[in-house]
Amino acid sequence: MVGETAALRLGSTVAKAAAQMWLGGKRREQERRMDMSELIRVRVSGLRFQRGVERQFDEMADAVYDRLAPFLDREFPGLEENSRQAVIDAVCDTFAAADLSDEAILAADARPAEIVRRLTGAARPPVGLGEAETRLYEVLFAECVEYYVRIVRGLPVFEERALSELLARTTSLGAEIARVLQRLPDRSLFAPEGTDRDGEFRRRYLELVSTTLDEVELFRRTSDRAGAQVRLSVAYVSLRATGDEIRARREGARRALPLLRPDMSDWENSGGEGAGMRVEAALGGPARVLLRGEAGSGKTTLLRWLAVTAARGAFTGELAEWNGLTPVFVKLREYSGRALPVPEAMLDSVAGQITGVMPKAWVERQLADGRALLLIDGVDELLDAERRGVREWLRKLLAAYPEVRMVVTSRPAAAGADWLRREKFTALHLDRMTPPDLAAFVRQWHQAVRELGEELPCPAEELPRYEQSLLNSLKDRPHLQSLAGTPLLAAMLCAMHLNRGSQLPRDRMELYRNALHTLVHERDADRNVPSAVDSGLSLGDKVVLLRDLAWRLSDNNRSEIALDQAAVHVGRKLAGMRHLDEEDGRAVLESLRDRSGILRSPTLGRLDFVHRTFQEYLSAEEAAEEDRIGNLVERAHLDLWRETIIMAAGHANRPQREELLGGILDRAAREPRHARKLRLLAAACQETVPGLSENLAERVDAALDALLPPRRESDPARLAAVGASLLRKMPRSLTELTEKAAVQTVRTVALIGGSEALGLLSSYVNDGRKSVEEQLIESWSYFDPDAYVDAVLSGVQLARHIVAVKHSGQLPLLGQLLPNRVDIQIPLNDLSVLRTLPPLDDLLMWSLTGEVDLSLMPDMPDLRALFLDGDVAFTHLDALNRFPALRTLAISVLNTPDLSSLRLGEKTVDLSLWDVHSDTDLAQCREALSGLESLTLWAFDFSPVDLTTLPAVPELCLDRFDVAAWLESPGFEPPTAQRLVLHGCHLPDDQRALHFPGVEVFIG
Repeated sequence: MVGETAALRLGSTVAKAAAQMWLGGKRREQERRMDMSELIRVRVSGLRFQRGVERQFDEMADAVYDRLAPFLDREFPGLEENSRQAVIDAVCDTFAAADLSDEAILAADARPAEIVRRLTGAARPPVGLGEAETRLYEVLFAECVEYYVRIVRGLPVFEERALSELLARTTSLGAEIARVLQRLPDRSLFAPEGTDRDGEFRRRYLELVSTTLDEVELFRRTSDRAGAQVRLSVAYVSLRATGDEIRARREGARRALPLLRPDMSDWENSGGEGAGMRVEAALGGPARVLLRGEAGSGKTTLLRWLAVTAARGAFTGELAEWNGLTPVFVKLREYSGRALPVPEAMLDSVAGQITGVMPKAWVERQLADGRALLLIDGVDELLDAERRGVREWLRKLLAAYPEVRMVVTSRPAAAGADWLRREKFTALHLDRMTPPDLAAFVRQWHQAVRELGEELPCPAEELPRYEQSLLNSLKDRPHLQSLAGTPLLAAMLCAMHLNRGSQLPRDRMELYRNALHTLVHERDADRNVPSAVDSGLSLGDKVVLLRDLAWRLSDNNRSEIALDQAAVHVGRKLAGMRHLDEEDGRAVLESLRDRSGILRSPTLGRLDFVHRTFQEYLSAEEAAEEDRIGNLVERAHLDLWRETIIMAAGHANRPQREELLGGILDRAAREPRHARKLRLLAAACQETVPGLSENLAERVDAALDALLPPRRESDPARLAAVGASLLRKMPRSLTELTEKAAVQTVRTVALIGGSEALGLLSSYVNDGRKSVEEQLIESWSYFDPDAYVDAVLSGVQLARHIVAVKHSGQLPLLGQLLPNRVDIQIPLNDLSVLRTLPPLDDLLMWSLTGEVDLSLMPDMPDLRALFLDGDVAFTHLDALNRFPALRTLAISVLNTPDLSSLRLGEKTVDLSLWDVHSDTDLAQCREALSGLESLTLWAFDFSPVDLTTLPAVPELCLDRFDVAAWLESPGFEPPTAQRLVLHGCHLPDDQRALHFPGVEVFIG
């Protein structure tokens, strides 16, 4: 009997017993032998009630099945099938005969362990089972009893109205029972026991870990309601981790500013900034990991998830071998000012209420046998002097228990990548979230928040609308996307959006202010982090120091500073803050770096802001506070100061705003060289300013009028930064504009985005100029695909254009648009999805992945050109002769070694084989290559390719070939072609060697 069948039978047995108890308590003998549906028909009147009750108990049986199936698959794999069958029969027989009435359950105080002891003591042991079978029987019976008790606890008291209650909970009770069973700890027969009490205590301990750590605060500061606790196992989102060596090489790229408005394809592309491996995969290899990450990057949440998942034995994939480990979660901040814990004290923070009954040396046995998963959280949350003690404590632990698995977390400033290198720790760094990670986080956050129930600030059915609204805002507003790079800040955005009824701040100012206050002070204060509690600095004091430091960096056009130099600046600033007793500038600076979440040390002895946005925001606030408006006006033409000046306009008071914007516009009038850039900057400041005087508003409008319509390639991105207010000045028709200006106008509107921009683009669809239509098609990737098709593309003549598909939401809509030429740039593996496409003339696919079956392509009788590329291995190459009109074919053969099945249609005369290499056997497809008019071979990395088997073709094109080596190769024969085209090739020094009789040679 396979595990699934056994689990299904046991689940049905448990559910039937629960149904019997609920329906009748003590049962008549004949009812013991009834199946569940028969019993329900006896006890419940009415077909509707019978079907509803049966459906409920079937769901409960499924919940038991979900727990038992993986358990049975992994336990005692060496047992013969008939032995397993005997065990299952014995469990079901014992269970059916046992006294599971409500009186029996109450007599044992509804404690599963006590019920098991009573039942096994009263029941006759099964006959004929060996030692291994008996152990499996005992554990399976105990499991089934526990599930039975949990189900019975969740059922309403049986009476007439209980039937209606049970049916009313049809959509929820099964899920509730499944949730209860899911949170039970893993029961592994192979867990180290040591004594009989070890197994029972481990069971109780894992249940505590599974419940007490399975909570996460979504975000409390914006609303107490939205910050209630929800299940971590629901809210958890997998992040990415990178080895610190790789991360260091990418540091420059990470700090680059984002695109003004990335298109929608970025939200499906898993690459880009921080694209390391999934953190679960990264943890799966090394036994010891130092996991580093900035404030709010998810370090603690990850450790809690590891603990909960280990307790439930629910790891999959790369971490599957961790199932059976006993998690030990240690929060270092609880040991500030006192000795770090010895093994028997490590459980205090999670399971202190049961450590009094813990078997002696239980933790030591878990550690010594290599069955412990030691999770050490928050090196950075201790004072600097205490951190040195942590390293020594870890060394002693590892010396005593060398087989233990260990994950230690810290912010980078408190523990360098080599901090535990002598102990053979692998250093990993949690990356900032990419757009796909952020989208997954937003979706999971809204899924988790459903559990708040009545505490939700909105009806639960409205959550999908909030979720989509926030995703749209993030996609349209890159400043939000740029800031929400960590789970903490992303959660802040989610909570803010939900509590404000889908309204995020109009500009960035409030968003950055909230983020700064949370990171700099409130988060540590709320968590009672010792280093924060001991500090005498208020939030205002910290902001003053950070503002001063940010201005000093910006004033010198720097993004980082020597730590010693920064400490001197902080010390001088502290000397002027007479209400403070703090005098040690370095100590204060290191505290701000280690705990604020705003500063970091990118390299040893250096300091910078964790995100340039924070430096610009604080510099702008300092400029307004210290009235440095003149400095800003002088630097307004410098790109490096652009964002600082825009935010300074938001921090400034009314006279300062007049001075700032008036001064910028005065410079624009005096300096033609910088006029355009200065006018754009003045217009962009409208994003953050609360209001303008009538005179200044007129001057800004006049500056904008001078910039429109956009004509240069660089204009759209700069103009779009002005924001949605610019749309009021954009023309409703493009007929009066030159073709160049019309194209840039379309692009500007698309980059601004939003519903108003979509409406404006819809008024441009009748322009008729080809380049304008091309830009309208290109702009599809910036908007919701369905809405854009309805508003814009449905009115564009697509017959003369290639329509590019840049994200998956666009592909299903091609059947509605009916284009003739399609360029698919998204990853594809299953070509059957193309069956929804309209008849095409040209089809280009650039990102095919894995093994692709060409026979799944739909019939395309009019197809003239087909391009197939990607990291792909093709099968059924003979399917390429199914396109009767196909003239041009290009296909990558890098991962397709067998070309013998290649077949071409009669009209295919132009073939390109891309990525040929030394293992590509062109002789296999010699027959298919005959009859071509043109053959192009593109060599992969200048690989040597055997060309001697090629048939004669009128034109042979070689791209990226080492022609010099080909000419000198043994058995070289001149090409049998009338025309030889060489492009990007390595050529011989003496090109007279390329003169072949009867062959025209062209070098590109």
